[in-house]
Order: sequence, then C-alpha cells, then structure tokens
Amino acid sequence: MSPWLKWHGPAMARLWGLCLLVLGFWRASLACPTSCKCSSARIWCTEPSPGIVAFPRLEPNSVDPENITEILIANQKRLEIINEDDVEAYVGLRNLTIVDSGLKFVAYKAFLKNSNLRHINFTRNKLTSLSRRHFRHLDLSDLILTGNPFTCSCDIMWLKTLQETKSSPDTQDLYCLNESSKNMPLANLQIPNCGLPSARLAAPNLTVEEGKSVTLSCSVGGDPLPTLYWDVGNLVSKHMNETSHTQGSLRITNISSDDSGKQISCVAENLVGEDQDSVNLTVHFAPTITFLESPTSDHHWCIPFTVRGNPKPALQWFYNGAILNESKYICTKIHVTNHTEYHGCLQLDNPTHMNNGDYTLMAKNEYGKDERQISAHFMGRPGVDYETNPNYPEVLYEDWTTPTDIGDTTNKSNEIPSTDVADQSNREHLSVYAVVVIASVVGFCLLVMLLLLKLARHSKFGMKGFVLFHKIPLDG
Repeated sequence: MSPWLKWHGPAMARLWGLCLLVLGFWRASLACPTSCKCSSARIWCTEPSPGIVAFPRLEPNSVDPENITEILIANQKRLEIINEDDVEAYVGLRNLTIVDSGLKFVAYKAFLKNSNLRHINFTRNKLTSLSRRHFRHLDLSDLILTGNPFTCSCDIMWLKTLQETKSSPDTQDLYCLNESSKNMPLANLQIPNCGLPSARLAAPNLTVEEGKSVTLSCSVGGDPLPTLYWDVGNLVSKHMNETSHTQGSLRITNISSDDSGKQISCVAENLVGEDQDSVNLTVHFAPTITFLESPTSDHHWCIPFTVRGNPKPALQWFYNGAILNESKYICTKIHVTNHTEYHGCLQLDNPTHMNNGDYTLMAKNEYGKDERQISAHFMGRPGVDYETNPNYPEVLYEDWTTPTDIGDTTNKSNEIPSTDVADQSNREHLSVYAVVVIASVVGFCLLVMLLLLKLARHSKFGMKGFVLFHKIPLDG
C-alpha cells in the first residue's frame, strides 16, 4: 500500500478524531480550577492539595456549563460556602456530591435555577443548620446529610418530618448536638412550639359563570407562625390577593372560560414544612363551535368538529335547513373530551349524491348557543356529465314525505319539515332492487309464454294427423 493511501484513508480519519478528542480534553482542562479535572459533562475536585476555596466555575468560552450533569467534590477542607450564583450556570446538573469537606453554609437560593437536580450528597461536612427552602422546588430522589454536626433546633425539624414521611425504609442515621453538646438522634428531637402549619380555605361554591367575579378566603395557623401565599398555577383571569398575618383573600375578576377545571391553593409554610388547601374552579359558559370542516373519508365519511361549552352542549344537525334525524347510517360521534372541549364528527355510512348539501351544526346549553355551516359533496349525480353540464344542480329536492314520514321526521312544534337523509338513501336502493326484481319476473313470464305457444303449435299438428289416419278405413 502506498504511503498516500495509508495516511489519507480510514487511518487518517481515526487520527484526526483522536486529535479532536485530545484537543477537547485539553480545552476542558484549561478551564478547570486547580485541583479539579473536567470533561464535557463532569467536574471532579478530589485533590486535597492545594485544594479549592470556592465552588468550581468554568472559565468563559470553555466547555458549556449547561452540559455539566455531575459535580464531585471531596477532601476540600477549605471549601465552606455555596453562594447564590455559584451553581446557577449548571442548569443541566443532576448529581451534586460534596463529601469529607468543610462546607458550613448554603445560600437559600443556591439551587434556584437547578431544577434538574435529583441527587445531593453532603455527607461528613460542617453543616450546623440547613433550611428546607433550599430544596422545596426540587424533585429530589436522594438528599444525604449524614455526618454533619447539626444543632438541635427548630431549623432542622423538617428533616425529622421528612424522615418520618419518607416511604423508603432506608432512613439515614441523623444526629444533632443538644445544649449539652451531646449527640441526640434526630428521631428523638422534641422542640416546643415547633410544628407543621395548617391552611383552611373558606371557599364558596366555585361554580361561576364566565365574566363574573369570586373571592376566596383562607386562614392559616401554626408555631412558628407560617407564611401564607396563593398558588394559582397558570390562571388566565385577573386576580389579586391581600394577606394580613394569618388571614388572606384572593379576588378573581372577569373569570375566563379557559380557567375552568384549574386548581387554586392556599399554602401555609414555616420552618418545619407546609400545608395547603385547594379548590377546583368550574366556569359555566355558552357553547362555541371552534372547528367545523368539510367531510373527509376514512373508514366512514366524517364531518369533523370541535365544540366548547359548559355544561356540556346539546348538539343538533340540520341538512339543507331541515332537522337531520340521526340513525345507524348517519350519527354524531364524540372521539375526545377535554374537560369542556369536545372533538368529534358527524359520521356517514356510504353516502351518495342524495347526501350532498349544506350541513349545519347547532350547539346549545342553558347559557346560549352557536351554529356553523359547511357544504358537503360526496359524489356526483349518476348519469350527469358535469364537464358538459357545469351548472347542473348537485341536489334535487324531491318530495319523499308521506303521512308516515311526516309523523316520524317533522318537528311539529317548530313547524320545520325534516328530511331523513339515510331513509332517502335506503329508499333509493330499495327502488333499484324493486326494478330489478320486476324486470326479472316479466322476463321469466315472457319466456314461459313462448314455450307454451311452441308446445301448443306442435300439439295441434300431431292431433290432426291422428284423426286422418283413423278416418280412411271408415270411408273405405
């Protein structure tokens, strides 16, 4: 093999890949603080000398900090503080481990922007207190705190509550130092006037008409005295709250139908934990038809629609201005219900040209009604060339009504004549079948008559010959 092929083939590609990999590690290493090592997704600082005195930060224009998913710090006795902005750049961080180090203080908002954090391990540090406010917004799977010299106080009672309510049997052996500087199991800690808060929502019937207003009242209690706040989620309607010590109110004005089904909570929070009381908001409003399209063909023909309304609207279809009586051949189907929104279609089974026309949907409840119309064309009229007769009417209005039909399909109270499209289609098929049967019977009768005439002609000649044969001897 020639040297050129050797260095310009797959071997050259592998060499360049190795160079890029080494360059990446080199750039990452340049961005790391002393005593730390870095990769594209991981930072680890385990060398005790010279060690680090601050939380590791990557240099600008180096490895993207949002790609870091794990940070491991160990044997760093001079690392004592995690400030509010130390960790905020690592938005993709999932695992944070600081063990056998000198950590004493963690700022309240240190993990405010690290919503992906799942595992925190602060084993064998110098923490004497730790607030639940650090972690209340995180969905943690593990929070390991063993080996810290916690002070027995109300500030760490939330850890005892967390241990008692944790479903996993693998509880940690946590201790705190009492007034005698003796280790006490956290499970035995009793602090006067230090307990969970309570929240009680005095809510009226939260079934409200769209555009109206409502006021919610809430009272909270507990020792230490809790903070009251409202959790309204993504409420669209205008709202404002007032809070005074243990009482609070929430005023919602010009209520939107988009808020129907949403939950509103009154929350009480103190050092030990939190409690909340919630209600669901139900909004009544008039129907609106937000979607109505021309028919589409799948297994059946379908005129798709979407209707919003609460209470659930009653649906009525009209065909060419007349009430459409539904049957097994043409009926309304609701496929998806999303609280106050209904997605469905008017399903037609094998429609013909007799089903072409204008279809109107009306949705109605006690608060109002809405209607929309579309034109549907399923097939052309048989025997008509629409290229040479472009102005030929698609629908011919024929009088199918009989005394029985009127009794079955007419809404007499509104004096609106009704046309059952499915029955018309059935009658059309029956007419075709009847013509075929009658033609077959007539043909059969003609055939029988021809056979009888032929037999009769042969029989006549045979009888005449027989008479002459017997008359000759009589004359002789």
